[in-house]
Amino acid sequence: MLYNLHAMGTFWARSVNLYAFLNATLTKDIPWLKQWHAASRLLERYTRPYSRPAFDLGIEESVVICKPFGDLLRFGAVDVKKPNLLIVAPMSGHYATLLRGTVREFMLDHNVYITDWHDAGSVPLSDGRFTLDSYVDYLREFIRYFDGDVHLMAVCQPSVPAMAAVALMSEDQEQVPLSMILMGGPVDTRKTPTEVNDFAENHNLNWFRRHTIHTVPLNRRGAGRSVYPGFLQLAGFLSMNLDRHVSAHHDYFEHLVSGDGDSAAQHESFYDEYLAVMDLDAPFYLETIQKVFLEHHLPKGILKCTGRLVKPELISATALMTIEGELDDITGPGQTRAAHKLCPTAPLHEHLTQSNVGHYGIFNGRRFREEIAPRIRAFIQQAAAR
Repeated sequence: MLYNLHAMGTFWARSVNLYAFLNATLTKDIPWLKQWHAASRLLERYTRPYSRPAFDLGIEESVVICKPFGDLLRFGAVDVKKPNLLIVAPMSGHYATLLRGTVREFMLDHNVYITDWHDAGSVPLSDGRFTLDSYVDYLREFIRYFDGDVHLMAVCQPSVPAMAAVALMSEDQEQVPLSMILMGGPVDTRKTPTEVNDFAENHNLNWFRRHTIHTVPLNRRGAGRSVYPGFLQLAGFLSMNLDRHVSAHHDYFEHLVSGDGDSAAQHESFYDEYLAVMDLDAPFYLETIQKVFLEHHLPKGILKCTGRLVKPELISATALMTIEGELDDITGPGQTRAAHKLCPTAPLHEHLTQSNVGHYGIFNGRRFREEIAPRIRAFIQQAAAR
């Protein structure tokens, strides 16, 4: 019902959006209507639909593996002299384009690939369901593409399935990644719990099933699929820092009135990305809540994938690096570092706690470019030289 109401609201908002767009266009160059123009621009952005943004990095993008719930995307042509870097983007509401800055940082000296996850609300029911096991299976298939000549970087949410994939491949004596870099991932959420962790702990799985799972309406390709809707996730994202977002939009209005086009464009670029969200298939979302945040399967040694026990202690040919942010209010200090204890036989261990960065600063921004990325490069070189 809620998803249908949202779809109806989106439909009726189209006429308001058109009205706002026309007003903003007609008043753009009229000096005494600057405030009216700014208000119209704000209204137009409030009422527009936000679809998946483009990476727009000025380099060719190629889909090398295409699957219903996500593709393996490559940037540029392959240079055999450069190391292969597979970035596993989080499946947690935003699109892989959220990691645009991460890709840009490494694409000059690496062959960069990324998992480009699809909006579950656009995937027909005939393509089946997507579970935590499906996620691990996708990663194993993507890793096999490189025959072991790859460095795996899991950003935030995929740290657990990435570890599971490498552990299973290690047990099966397959070609495994040369290194695995886990960044701000919830490996063991019992360590320094954040408000996000406390919220999960204070609700049982049935609560999440009743309050967050809805059915995709008939006007979408994924009609009938049970999902955690993107618009609900976005509401959660916004509520975590509501004052900051309200202030940002007030500043945007002032930038438009004063003619500060650069600041206004920067705001629009950020929110074009931030407001573009996708649905998650219900089984994957609920299993992640249960096994990662409520019952802590991986650190307890009870995580199973496709019926098999995951044994991270068997990871013996993949170097391990973990990265945390000192000010991370989503994945607390120690949660990612816990991976080292679970992988005692990894041939190389390194941990970095980056000072003065929060969750998103781990993989984007100035400190990422100037301090974190150089450490990752050095670790990749060290792992490749073994």
